[in-house]
Amino acid sequence: MSDQTKIIYIAGIGIISPLGCGADATEQTLRKDRSAIAPLNAKVFPIQQPPPLPVGQVTDLPDSPLPRTHRLTIAAAREAMSGYSCVPDAVIIGTTTGGILTTEELLIKEEKDSKKYRYHGLTTVAEELADAVNCTGPALTVSTACSSGAIAISMALKMLQSGEEEWILAGGADSLCRLTYFGFHSLQLVDPKGSRPLDANRAGMSVAEAAGLLLLSTIKPKNPLGQILGCGLSCDAYHPASPHPKGKGAFQAMRNAINDARSNARAVHYINLHGTGTPDNDLAESKAIRSLFATPPPLSSIKGATGHSLAASGAIEAIISSICIQKGFLPANTGCIEPDPELNLKPILVPSNQPVSVVLSNSFGFGGNNACLLIGKADTPPSPSPEPERLPGPFTILGKACITGAGHTKESMERFAKLESIAGTLDLDSISEQLPVRKIRRLKRFSRIALALVEAAKQDSGLKQSPHSVFMGSGWGALSDTYDFLNKLQNSNEKFSSPIDFVGSVHNSATGNIAILHDATGANVTCSGGDYSFEQALLAADNFLTDTAETAFVLAADETNEHYSPLFDPSIDANAPLADGGGAFYLTRKAIPGKPALELIFYQKQVENSVNKLITTLGKYSSQEEYHMILAGIPASDASDGEAQLDEFMKKTGLDIPVIHYRKFTGEFAAASSVAAVMATYLLEENIVEAGKKILVLGFGKNLTAMKFSKQTA
Repeated sequence: MSDQTKIIYIAGIGIISPLGCGADATEQTLRKDRSAIAPLNAKVFPIQQPPPLPVGQVTDLPDSPLPRTHRLTIAAAREAMSGYSCVPDAVIIGTTTGGILTTEELLIKEEKDSKKYRYHGLTTVAEELADAVNCTGPALTVSTACSSGAIAISMALKMLQSGEEEWILAGGADSLCRLTYFGFHSLQLVDPKGSRPLDANRAGMSVAEAAGLLLLSTIKPKNPLGQILGCGLSCDAYHPASPHPKGKGAFQAMRNAINDARSNARAVHYINLHGTGTPDNDLAESKAIRSLFATPPPLSSIKGATGHSLAASGAIEAIISSICIQKGFLPANTGCIEPDPELNLKPILVPSNQPVSVVLSNSFGFGGNNACLLIGKADTPPSPSPEPERLPGPFTILGKACITGAGHTKESMERFAKLESIAGTLDLDSISEQLPVRKIRRLKRFSRIALALVEAAKQDSGLKQSPHSVFMGSGWGALSDTYDFLNKLQNSNEKFSSPIDFVGSVHNSATGNIAILHDATGANVTCSGGDYSFEQALLAADNFLTDTAETAFVLAADETNEHYSPLFDPSIDANAPLADGGGAFYLTRKAIPGKPALELIFYQKQVENSVNKLITTLGKYSSQEEYHMILAGIPASDASDGEAQLDEFMKKTGLDIPVIHYRKFTGEFAAASSVAAVMATYLLEENIVEAGKKILVLGFGKNLTAMKFSKQTA
């Protein structure tokens, strides 16, 4: 159970950005009010169409065989962990690029060896970080575009407040790559003169790279660097790539962060703006600020100095907010010469020394994903909480849906009940049959699968009102959009790129479209945990869905791509038929007797004693005699280890119940566990399971996971 009165300390910070490597170098560059934006260096990657655009690039990145994003992350983590011998209970990374820069180079060379693409997946950044810091707990990945780093920190805050963890390493990282460099240019959002946030003559952003990691703890360190006081999430539910023109989502996220800290707008001493330098974003943010603050406090954007480091931006700005608090220092709005009078804001034009105790740090991204953090001095007293922030116990399932090669839910479950295969790929027309044609005409397979899933889950619930929040998992994201963008870019010698494909290529493109179609303005979180992506989405929902009056879509989906899937997914046999699909749920925290219930009760990296810990955890929730069957998921790439783990589990528990290997029915794709969750729900609803019995859906391989399905009792 959460305790909002827990103080969440910033114990360590690590930052590597265009401003420099480390907190001291960062502070000194900001004090000089100097922009680090410069033309793209060919050492990062060469371009075929000069002149190079201005970007924010890291110059002193340590050498390593790992991809650039991974190297940035580990470098920042080492600084954040400096002086600490503790092992984090979890790591949470926000990223949008993962190993894409390395992937791009391999694709240009037409490399066919799938082993060389092993670092492509976003989840590999968190996994490599976990290995580097010896973390055996969850290694979680958030990919909500430019708010990813801030949401990762927000998730760490909620997990620490729950009392289940004491130390979490959280933040964000992204490297420069062709996808984002040419993608933002295709949207005409890049200022050829460099980013000038809030300036009357601003003309766009500057793409950048960086990594920022915060070591957060409920244990007070010797020299705390501040506190995370609260967080606020929202979604514009307005447009895939543009903010709400009145800043409604930004306003709500800021207000939510302040309310989460049990504070008020008057307590904020400085606002670290999202401030990208694009005309629409700066205008929308200014309207949100003027709606929330009668008299705005001092404020500035640092993106004129750093560029926009995408998923890393919220994390490095949280770190800079901590530096501001420690040093009594306010950075200037670098690049702003003549403030835009339409914004009606007075940005800081010259760095200044000024005491500051509370900072509001804003991060807004594609899909209308908004996240704000309230950061305070280390001695800020906690605000009392009259109610627990996170509720214990399972979710109630109001509606369910799946898509497999066999069809939608009815067709898939009927074939599963006969123990027939449901593997394969459903044609696009069948996927889209219940969706509004006009609203999906530009959407490709990934977003259509996700939209069809939540529409069917809503229909299954029998409710007219859509949920407030959306939590989604995907191992590989929008492969079709990514392939089409990069393929067109390469075939045109980098002369042409598609803005539509770029917007669709981000992992959270589907959740943004879900929010727009269903007017879901609450938390909107996309997780990417490989074969455990659904479990990560469920974990995110468990932390952010805190009220019995709230509801959410929780889903996972993956699409197959004949070009990329055999290269990226080690579980896919290049000679075997491809499979894809996913599962979705309409969930509430409210207990409803007779309804099926879902609970994630275990998630841990595979280490020596993981099976024993899983068994111990299961014993805390119910006796072994209560389980009717096990649905076991073992990815093909981890078949040997996974089978050994399952055998050990069965021998040590002594369970004598049916075990169904669900991937033999679904086929191999990352979101398969979400379909298994629908299978378990179907078995309960159809009373195929003995009354009072429960179903376990277990995941084995790189991680061990456990989801429990039961029926709610009075």
